[in-house]
Amino acid sequence: MRVYIMTDMEGVAGVLNFEDWCEPASRYYEQGKEFLTLEVNSAVEGFIAGGATEILVADGHGYGGIRPEILHPAAELARNWPAGNAYPFSLDSRRFDFVASIGQHPKAGTVGGHLCHTGSMLVRDESINGLSIGEFGELALCAGELDSRVIFASGCEAFTREAQALLPGIETVAVKRGLQTLPGNHLPEKAYARHNAAAIHLSPEEARRRIRAGSQRALERSRRETFGRVSLQAPFRRVTILRSNDLFPPRTRIDEHPSSVIALLNQSGPFRDLEFAPPRPGTL
Repeated sequence: MRVYIMTDMEGVAGVLNFEDWCEPASRYYEQGKEFLTLEVNSAVEGFIAGGATEILVADGHGYGGIRPEILHPAAELARNWPAGNAYPFSLDSRRFDFVASIGQHPKAGTVGGHLCHTGSMLVRDESINGLSIGEFGELALCAGELDSRVIFASGCEAFTREAQALLPGIETVAVKRGLQTLPGNHLPEKAYARHNAAAIHLSPEEARRRIRAGSQRALERSRRETFGRVSLQAPFRRVTILRSNDLFPPRTRIDEHPSSVIALLNQSGPFRDLEFAPPRPGTL
């Protein structure tokens, strides 16, 4: 059984905020990478215990989040992809039976999430054929097109709810819970980047224990259950609503493709003006 693991950093236990932990200039960046890599190692151990024979880890954090020198020796590492053709991030290089996601954050605007965003803090919402998705949703749709099942995911509690809503039956592990009660849809990019920093974390050691157990359980369940697939019907249309920033007002990006979600995600569509109305009461 071959398992593909996508990784990100913002959903890791002990990664407290973006500014101090997630960028190369961050004072705790190397420690954040260590925390992520050790969570990945725990998932690798769980999958091996569950019967996995081959594991590929994709370093999906924009600046890089995996420390190769401490990565589990049973795993291979994928990093860096062709410009304009990144999706599905080596998932298509060979046939994988199962897909997992470690350290994932919720999609932009998620109430109760930690460090929520979709690709960048500039995005307010992304939808494909009317289905609002985040980075995990993109991965799940790519996996569906390639006939791989998404069976396990870890991150903050709000992210696990997002994953379960998209893929009923998926095994998840929550390693922290966000405390923000407002989606922040009205905020510009820089203000939104500071919006979802409040959270309560498990200890990194306890998070790893739960991930190890959860990944093993996911692979064992996958033998007798058929969870883990999501798909949409072609043609595909992606609408990305962007926040304002110092250079631009709010606007939208439209991408379309007649037959492939993967090809759609590799496109860069036109910007179109979007009138930004004040948020309705109760939607902040």
